Amino acid sequence: MKTRILLAAAAAMALSAGAALAAPSPAVTAAIADANRPAADTELDAVRKPAEMLEFSGVKPGQTVIDLIPGGGYFTRLFAKAVGPNGTVYAVGGPARDPAKPPAQDTLAADPAYSNVKSIHVALTGGVAVPTKADILWTSQNYHDVKNIPNVDMLAFNKSIYDALKPGGVYIVLDHVANADTANATSTVHRIDPAVVKREVEAAGFKFVGESDALRNPGDDHTKGVFDPSIRHHTDQFVYKFKKPA
Repeated sequence: MKTRILLAAAAAMALSAGAALAAPSPAVTAAIADANRPAADTELDAVRKPAEMLEFSGVKPGQTVIDLIPGGGYFTRLFAKAVGPNGTVYAVGGPARDPAKPPAQDTLAADPAYSNVKSIHVALTGGVAVPTKADILWTSQNYHDVKNIPNVDMLAFNKSIYDALKPGGVYIVLDHVANADTANATSTVHRIDPAVVKREVEAAGFKFVGESDALRNPGDDHTKGVFDPSIRHHTDQFVYKFKKPA
């Protein structure tokens, strides 16, 4: 009996290790190889680890993805190619500030190479809403910024994300790690305690289902601001996956 238990445990460990080392799916590989990606994006691949991130998200062709606060569109482009022509990516950001200078998400959505990207601007204090339910909501290095929005209700915000997802849909939060005792970390060093994220997202009804250590950096002591040249692009980052019950 003991031998069988040990063999079963060894097999499970081997399976787990094999899964961790599995090659990216063809859709993910093609997304990263997309010739339309700008050099500014591809130059960051070594530190942003897109293959690991997209595999962790579970993205598949034909899905609907929300890229929340997409910035320059690094992940928006990747998700657009990963879901393919039968999928949709909603790039959701705050209100456009300068009509004379379109936000990057608008420019990206107007690019014929990314015709499955739809740009949406919302007042994030009112939460997130898209025309169709999504399979994945992804937000990268932004959750701490949402905390800085005046009068934002994080429970209502996360519940709006819950409502925007299909049953079984996943919510991925990637952000810079803050020490638990750092005062005003979201506005001073632009980081957040992972425990705060987990507590707030679970309060909205999500179930925590896993995390990726691909972007962890034990050499970062979490005291520097994320734009400090000595740590920029190399901060200790957590990647949490939450699931809406099916």
